[in-house]
Amino acid sequence: MKLTKDEQAILGGSKGPEMAKLMKIQVVFGNTFGAEKLVDLGGAPHSNLYPGAPYLSSMIKMLDECATAGLKSYAPYTVNPRPYDCFNVQNNEKEMQIVYEGYPLQKELDWVHARLGAPDLNKRSCACYVKEVGNAPKPGTMVAWAESSAVNYGNSVLGIRTNRNGAGIDLISAITAKAPYFGLMTDEGRQAKWLVEVKTSKAPDWGVLGTAIGRKVVEDVPLVAGIDKYFEGSEVTEDNMHLLKAMGSATAASGAVGLYHVENLTPDAKEKGRKLLEEGYQTYVYDDAEEQKTIKTFDNLWPRKDGDPTAAFIGCPHNTLYEMKKWGKLVTEGLEKDGKEKTAIPVYMFCANVVKLQLIADDGELAGKMLKAGMIATPMCGVTWAGTKGFSDRVQGITNSAKTRNYSSIRYFPDQTLVDIIVSGKVPS
Repeated sequence: MKLTKDEQAILGGSKGPEMAKLMKIQVVFGNTFGAEKLVDLGGAPHSNLYPGAPYLSSMIKMLDECATAGLKSYAPYTVNPRPYDCFNVQNNEKEMQIVYEGYPLQKELDWVHARLGAPDLNKRSCACYVKEVGNAPKPGTMVAWAESSAVNYGNSVLGIRTNRNGAGIDLISAITAKAPYFGLMTDEGRQAKWLVEVKTSKAPDWGVLGTAIGRKVVEDVPLVAGIDKYFEGSEVTEDNMHLLKAMGSATAASGAVGLYHVENLTPDAKEKGRKLLEEGYQTYVYDDAEEQKTIKTFDNLWPRKDGDPTAAFIGCPHNTLYEMKKWGKLVTEGLEKDGKEKTAIPVYMFCANVVKLQLIADDGELAGKMLKAGMIATPMCGVTWAGTKGFSDRVQGITNSAKTRNYSSIRYFPDQTLVDIIVSGKVPS
């Protein structure tokens, strides 16, 4: 990999021993993946280094040394949600013991982030691109993000350029303001190897569609055709972005998709159309039969297969403001229709705190109804909660997130079915 004179100087220690070590890591990392050079970064970074778990102790120590030396990110950066919430969710002795034993380094990690340039905890979110959090760089901006669903959405819908970075590389890049140039950052790396033709008779189940695409293309880049008609004016807006969030996160969870294009809709596809398709591309047709075939693979992983659900998980990736309002209305109106005041099971609504506060500001009456009904807003990571010790023995969860389903024992149901279960407490036969 060729370095500029300034980069060579940093490697030689011109900006201190800590920066020299970070630059050395980036050079080795870049050479491993065949990068030809380093590129300067813009926008703002996003980090998925969020759990203060013992296995991350060496990385936290390394970053603490950087912070102690006065190093900072080139711009204020966003971070994934914290792995627990002892205010709204795990506020009982048993759960608190599990999370405090599981994440004993959380204080140290949060302190590192504060010194390196992360905003306050109210903006912690895996959906860093929502308006209230505000990390949405312009198309073409080179960044170094980590977090599979954020990378997926950023590359695809925002049109930024980042690879699927692991925890640690994101912050090393944030401090050096540089990243190795390869993969999804390059024009050739963003070409599509698959054409996915969606031919369902109505709007697809977005999470199921994403799951099917991820399983089919694995880590390759797909161009998805036939879904732009579900986006008014062929534009992604605050009212419909959650559809691509659901689809894209499922492609990243069931496969390893870091970028997809949607014909006539996403930035690269609007600019280049089907010129994005590589020579010799493969075609995958997704129709009603394929949707049902995929749904049938969603196994029931509950220990008690025929038991009743005990909690609903909505918001993975984190809910947008539109989704918070949508689900608030769906559930409270469902309860009113059934003559009930409270949900049969707790409903956990995962979102950044700034999104929850905006809901209260916009529609305090709805926010109050949701709280009284048993809908609990929490800024934590639901999937991480589902991965805690003995979770499936304590909780039989239901969700509308295909990403959550991919990573846990929580069962997946379409939106309206999920509402019915939340109101009744029973899974339909």
